[in-house]
Amino acid sequence: MAHKHHGIGSAPPKVGDIRDTLKRIWGYMAKEKKMFYLILVIIFASSGLSLLGPYLLGVAVDLVIQDPSASVIVTMLLWLLLVYTLQSIFLWLQNYWMINIAQNTVYDMRNHLFSHLQRLPILFFQEYQQGELMSRLTNDMENVSRTLNTAIVQFVTSILTILGTLVIMLWLSPVLTLLTLTIVPALYFGMKWITKRTGKYFKEQQKHLGDVNGYVEEMFSGQTIISMFSREERVMEDFEEKNEALKHSGYWAQVYTGFIPKLMNMLNNISFAIIVGAGGLLALNGFISIGVIVTFTTYSRQFTRPLNDLANQFNMILSAVAGAERVFQILDESEEKKDETQADHIERIEGDVRFDHVDFAYDDQQLTLSDVHFHAKPGETVALVGPTGAGKTTIISLLSRFYEPVGGRIRIDGKDLKTITRESLRKQMGVVLQDSTMFHMTIRENIRYGRLEAIDEDVERAAKAAHVHDFIMQLPNGYDTMLDSDGKGVSHGQRQLLSIARAMVADPSLLILDEATSSIDTVTEMKINDALSELMKGRTSFVIAHRLNTIRSADLILVLRDGKIVEKGSHRELVNQNGFYADLVETQQAEKRASS
Repeated sequence: MAHKHHGIGSAPPKVGDIRDTLKRIWGYMAKEKKMFYLILVIIFASSGLSLLGPYLLGVAVDLVIQDPSASVIVTMLLWLLLVYTLQSIFLWLQNYWMINIAQNTVYDMRNHLFSHLQRLPILFFQEYQQGELMSRLTNDMENVSRTLNTAIVQFVTSILTILGTLVIMLWLSPVLTLLTLTIVPALYFGMKWITKRTGKYFKEQQKHLGDVNGYVEEMFSGQTIISMFSREERVMEDFEEKNEALKHSGYWAQVYTGFIPKLMNMLNNISFAIIVGAGGLLALNGFISIGVIVTFTTYSRQFTRPLNDLANQFNMILSAVAGAERVFQILDESEEKKDETQADHIERIEGDVRFDHVDFAYDDQQLTLSDVHFHAKPGETVALVGPTGAGKTTIISLLSRFYEPVGGRIRIDGKDLKTITRESLRKQMGVVLQDSTMFHMTIRENIRYGRLEAIDEDVERAAKAAHVHDFIMQLPNGYDTMLDSDGKGVSHGQRQLLSIARAMVADPSLLILDEATSSIDTVTEMKINDALSELMKGRTSFVIAHRLNTIRSADLILVLRDGKIVEKGSHRELVNQNGFYADLVETQQAEKRASS
């Protein structure tokens, strides 16, 4: 199956990619565009009021100097109160509505990402760490959310404020305006120097954060193995290395970002000194009034502050783009192939399975399976035997249509597997693996997971058939007992029995068993074997066998080696051939004798 893979450590997006990423984010915001356009109108209004305030303040100073009466002072104070009150209301509205848009946008993005993950091929999840995927679904998405909440409104406000302030300043005094603008080149080059570095480190920070999350999740999952082999020191060293990389990128991102307010404060003070000094000279010579100087000191800060905000917002946008890019990398992964247009939905299959000279390779590499040919009749048990990497699991994956053969074909009940929809096929399949997956829900719901429409009586009937009902009833809450994440709180054998009960509820036509009795005590193994025997009755079963003594009664044993079936037949037939299978049997018997 073709698989489009960008890689965890792919290069950060270039400028063109940034534009593309912003366009894709806008694609999610488009459904809220009417509200967004209304926000833009309010931003124009609030920006206009923010410009009107300092102008009225200057006018008030000049009027009070000319006529310092109480009525003039009260009138100007009321006008200023009205302007700033309306501005506050507009600011509140634009922030409130923008937060609503941002949350709806990220809600849609998060839903899209999670639903897309459900449609990706199994191979994808074998290439990515779980923690890395979780980081993209949570940390990176939250990064986008924070930016949308504030940066867009502030960005537009800053641009309008800069343009409006510049126009009014030129109208009041072109000379003072030109003197004020002398700080702009220093500001531009300073910001350029800073943002060039912060963008790089923000991207690195997001990447290293994903690495740390992935490593932590992996280590927590394998804590027992770490303790058993006393690898705590090595794990701590590896974590320290990853944590150091995260600290380094985060440190320099914040250091360079911290330069911005220091630079702005310095330039603001220089601008203030220029205006007061030059403005005083102009006022003494009658070119401008005292009120204009007051207005200019306010406007100068109102001019440089948005420049500061723009730089901060640009950093936030770069950080959000880095997070969004990581999200879109997952969304760009190729989904599992769609069903063919002629594929039929099947309600029930008999279980007649044929592999007709099937070849398979991952990503057009060397063949993993070569000329696999066998026939399983309805109700038969087929055992797959062979060393690690021989192709046992690949055969099961092809049967489940997780992958597609590159040569030959697979038929069920005489139908080419490609003519059956994946969903209806998989509904006919039950799976019991070595490591049974349980979910954070009640035992009843974990069993019902095999068939969601099953009623309570079906669940209990399956539990009894799987020899796990008595154990469940001994629990304080019985079937309503909550299982911890991944079934922690119950033993491995009990999880296997619950997994068998889940498969029984599904009532599948095809059964896949990855030998479920390894590392199980003798009594539990007997229970599991009895439950499996009950489950396999009347069903075509495929058993991946690790211990050969458990498949003696299989109708057909396929012996695989290097992706090829080298022998097939019953246990007795294969032993009598004195071939590879007979050697495997002798080896395991010798190991058993040596350990007893």
